[in-house]
This record gives sequence, structure tokens and C-alpha cells, in this order.
Amino acid sequence: MNKTAKFIFNGKTYELPVVMGSEGEMAVDISNLRKETRFITFDPGYANTGSCQSSITFMDGENGILRYRGIPIEQLAEHSTFVETAYLLINGELPTEKELNNFSVMLNDHSLVHEDMHLFFENFPRRAHPMGILSSMVNALRAFYPEIPERTDEEEINITFTRLLSKIRTMAAMSHKMSLGHKVIYPRYALHYCANFLNMMFDSPVRPYTIDDDLVKALEVFWILHADHEQNCSTAAVRLVGSARVNLYAAISAGIAALWGPLHGGANQAVVEMLQQIHNNGGDPAPFIARAKDRNDPFRLMGFGHSIYKTYDPRARIMEKTCHKILKKLNRHDPLLDIARQLEEFALKDSYFKDHDLYPNVDFYSGIVLRAIGIPLNMFTVMFAIGRLPGWISQWKESIDDPKWKLHRPRQIYIGRKKRDYVPINDR
Repeated sequence: MNKTAKFIFNGKTYELPVVMGSEGEMAVDISNLRKETRFITFDPGYANTGSCQSSITFMDGENGILRYRGIPIEQLAEHSTFVETAYLLINGELPTEKELNNFSVMLNDHSLVHEDMHLFFENFPRRAHPMGILSSMVNALRAFYPEIPERTDEEEINITFTRLLSKIRTMAAMSHKMSLGHKVIYPRYALHYCANFLNMMFDSPVRPYTIDDDLVKALEVFWILHADHEQNCSTAAVRLVGSARVNLYAAISAGIAALWGPLHGGANQAVVEMLQQIHNNGGDPAPFIARAKDRNDPFRLMGFGHSIYKTYDPRARIMEKTCHKILKKLNRHDPLLDIARQLEEFALKDSYFKDHDLYPNVDFYSGIVLRAIGIPLNMFTVMFAIGRLPGWISQWKESIDDPKWKLHRPRQIYIGRKKRDYVPINDR
């Protein structure tokens, strides 16, 4: 028997279908609410609105659970690679050895960027933010790689997916090298996805880069943890723009632009800047904690709390272990990590933080990991974008294949002036 919810207004009852998810989530289907009642729902920020049905990522914020295609994030971070996780998200299943090899070969084959695109990079101002450059260049890829009529739709889509996944790391490394005025390093056939990226970022003719397996693994973990996160701001942007049936490049470009914000993809950079600020002011986090608890002070501690997780972010636990391992391996003392530990210890004990669900999130440690790897601060959000790309692609693909697809068109409650007449300029 199908369950329904009741909406009662002015003595009249309307029955609304209840939609059940595979993990017990429930939603009231209001798709016909306006047609039947003339009502719409009012939900600023859409925090209580389900925009789609999805089989990609499951999140349980109350219990700190995150799974890709049913597989716990903890297992993927420990056993999988970023390329394998990307395949899982996009295709729905873990690849066989043959499928993974074929996917890796395709990524290698599409890793070069058209030489004419170098001119675009060179004409950006040297101080241009890498996220703005990346968003523009992803959109420009459409012009360099138009669809080929001889291919089937499935072939074309698979090649586009692979092209984006492969070229985004090449373009990111290029933007970094060119911002320094250094020679661009091309991808190497013998290196896998993550190792290739690090080599393109840091290799130079005067100081060859040595691949460190532990740093490669740390980057793998960082990208796996960021590969998808349900209907967040940037993913919602990809789906919204994609609902207009634009090409994938344009939809992904929109996602990159949305990710740029400090409350979303820029949070890991903001955490490091905050820790540096505390360090510059003597290293004692107590005054900053006091400011964060003061309702009259707009200051906030970055890296604490999450709009979905009401307990410890499961990705934060994994990132913390990776952080400690890398710093121990490099034998590098980072004073910012000491400050981070003090903040974490305080937050987990203090009633204010617990009452307000202000637990450390993934951004709290990921910035220190990127810093240890050698990634410059202005590239932190770009690293997030590379990691999130498989999720954006899988979400775009799912929405395109959805038989219930609709153009996204939210409603509003108008609170402006009522009808009034136009006044000629001489009478104003």
C-alpha cells in the first residue's frame, strides 16, 4: 500500500504521495501541489527540498555515514584508487581488471591539451585566480573537441567523460607552471593519474621531481574523499545548468564556478589561512575560540561544522590519519598542525561546540595535507575541483538519463510593490 501525507487548509484535505529511499529516507512528493492547491513550499537554501532521486551517493549526517554506490568511504579510501573510484561513480560498479586497464589507457591517451590552448593560458593575467582560469578553460574545451557525428552517442559521451577527467589535471598543472613563468611539463606515459599530476606540478629541468608513493597515496585519498557529496552547492549547479540540456563542458564549468566560494570549495584554503592567522598572533587559539563563541562577533572558526553532518565528518577521520602519516614520513614539524590539534581537542570537549554540532570537517585537515604535499595555497580549490569532477560527471549523466527529467525552475514568494502605473519622467 502506497503511503501518503495529508495537507489540510481551510478544512480541505489534500493527499500527497510519500517517496521512500532505499536507506529509509522519506520525502513528501509535492510535484503536483501547486496545480492542486495553488500553494508552493517555501524553503530558503533548499535544505529540506529533494531535487532528484539518485543512486550515486548516500549520506547520513546524523550518524556520519558516506557511501559511493553503496560502498563505505572508509573502504574506498583504504583500498581503492582515484581512477577506480571515478569509474565506480560514473558507471555504477567497480571495474574488472580489464575495464580498469582500458580506462587508464584512455585517460593516458587524452591527457594532452591542444597546443592552441596554450595561447589562452598565456593571455590570462599572471594574478588571475586558477579557479577562474580552470572554469574558463573547461568551457573552452567544447570548441577544441566538438562532437564527431561518426561516433555513437555512447562512444561520444564516454570519450567526453574521459577527456575531461584526464585534461583537467593537465590544465591545472599548466596554469600553475605558467603562473610561475616556468616551462610546462607534459604528461608521462609511464605514470599513473595522481603521480602524473604531481610530476607535472613539480618537475623542472633544473630539479627533477622524485615520485614518493606515500604522497601519491595521500593525494589519492584526498581526491577519493572529495569525489562526490550528494546534492551540494556545486553539484546542484551542475544539475541545474545541465537541466537546460547544455553540453557537459558548460555544466562542469558552472560547477567549478560554484565551488570557488569560500563556504564551499574554498573552505580548506580558509582553514589554513585561519591557522596561519592564529600562528601569527602567538599561536594561542583561545582568543579565537572566544570570538567564535561570541554571538556579537562575526568571526567564525573555519573547518568546524557541516550543513549535513551533525556528528564527526567521516572524511575528517580519514584525512586526519593521512595528515599524521605524511608529516611523520616527511619528518616535518608543522606548527599549524599543533594549533589544529588544540582546536580539535577543545571542540570535541566544549559544550558550546557539541551543542551546535561544530565538529571538525574534512577541510580541517585536508589543507594541511595539501600544504605538506607542496600544493600552493591558491591551488587548494583547484585540487578540490579535480577530485569532485567524477561526481559532477556522474550526477550530470544520471540527470540526463532520468526519464522524469525537467528543466529546473524554482518558484518564489513575491514581496515587492503591488501594481502601480508608470509615471512620466517629467512628473517624477
